Amino acid sequence: MPPSEIRPGIAGLILAGGQGRRLGGRDKALIDLGGKSLVRRAVERLSLQAAPLALSANGDPQRFAALGLPVLPDRIAADAGPLGGIHAGLVWAAGLGAARLVTVAVDTPFFPADLVERLSTASGDGDRPVIAASADGLHPTFGLWPVGCAGRLAAFLGDGHRRLGDFAASENAITVGFAGGTPDPFFNINTADDLAAARKMLPRA
Repeated sequence: MPPSEIRPGIAGLILAGGQGRRLGGRDKALIDLGGKSLVRRAVERLSLQAAPLALSANGDPQRFAALGLPVLPDRIAADAGPLGGIHAGLVWAAGLGAARLVTVAVDTPFFPADLVERLSTASGDGDRPVIAASADGLHPTFGLWPVGCAGRLAAFLGDGHRRLGDFAASENAITVGFAGGTPDPFFNINTADDLAAARKMLPRA
């Protein structure tokens, strides 16, 4: 199956709530990379793999108005990090009748073009989450989540837990290994040096 073919029943969520504390407090999603914001790059890349799409972000949703996508605030706690966004996304996806939700991080502009294809292939009956991994470790923000785990995630958050990897482990998540490359598909932008490096990588992306 070509990476650009959209698989049915899988909605997509871009985790766009990063505060960019090591980037001077800038809104990560709106940082420019090669003439496009990181969030627009993520939308363009994920839209070839999943539909419909939404953004996970708190604060004023109007800053994303030009993208024309739903902006989902956290439903349980504003300090829940990626888990809070995934929970909101699961509730949204279930309301649309989707069976699963794929998630990606907005600060990782070169994520695999075959992400959804490979996670979906590994999911089997679809009852367990599937998360990406590479030689650098697990990348649980890049995951495929059954909408049926929304209630368990709500309880997990309600108990005060905030670590995404811990929730994935509690759900006995399947891992899928992705090879490295140039650029590294899971290279993420946290600092000004990372941003400068990403700009140099663009011609090879």
